[in-house]
Amino acid sequence: MKLFKPTVVALALISVVGCQQETKKEEAPVLDTEVQKQAYALGASIGMFTQRNLEQQETLGLSLDQALILRGIKDSLEGKAVIEKEEVQALMMNLEKSMREKQQAVAAKEASEALEKGQAYLAENAKKDGVVVTESGLQYQVVEAGEGEKPTATDIVKVHYQGTLMDGTEFDSSYKRNEPIEFPLNGVIPGWTEGVQLMSKGAKYNFTIPSDLAYGPSGRPPQIPANAVLNFVVELIDFKTAEEAAAEKATKAESEDGHAH
Repeated sequence: MKLFKPTVVALALISVVGCQQETKKEEAPVLDTEVQKQAYALGASIGMFTQRNLEQQETLGLSLDQALILRGIKDSLEGKAVIEKEEVQALMMNLEKSMREKQQAVAAKEASEALEKGQAYLAENAKKDGVVVTESGLQYQVVEAGEGEKPTATDIVKVHYQGTLMDGTEFDSSYKRNEPIEFPLNGVIPGWTEGVQLMSKGAKYNFTIPSDLAYGPSGRPPQIPANAVLNFVVELIDFKTAEEAAAEKATKAESEDGHAH
């Protein structure tokens, strides 16, 4: 059974610490028993959650009067609240709605700014020596050329890769895990599906992928923000058809089953 679930209503519980700060000299709390510690921990949890919310509200330009919050706590505990329960619930719903609207506005602004920065970044990157821009807008640079056939969109590819944002922040790397990854080429972002089909075994390319060929306006929080241009170093180790992969899997399963018997 959950005894406490932090919600925006916790903003009405600004923490007893706020009251204590108004006292000139405060005695340390008595925490001799487990129950006393639990009570204090509950208050501390509420306080930390509330503090995060208040800070977030400040960044969104929404500031609540702390004196009124504290008065609301006092009046409610004493059964003297001047606002009825139904109205309290309606007001808190309006507060949540206001917060969502402000957050959405901030997110939309950041997404728009990211799109502009991405377009400027792509324009500059396209000027670099060796960078090729495809019809879709995908940019690539051959680091090492491979030999032989190239995979199709339905093939299973095995690659090593590193992914970074425009500022160089790394968000993923098979190199760091020291383990290449296999996946169906048509099961990833469009920039990968298109780009890896340009490669032969043993090839190593740098890809700069526009946001509309990556994760678009939704991004992939928390690593990848909205409308992010992504840079990838990709090394194609091997590839096979879906049929070949299925056959290998079946053969392996039969072999393991045989050993089990």
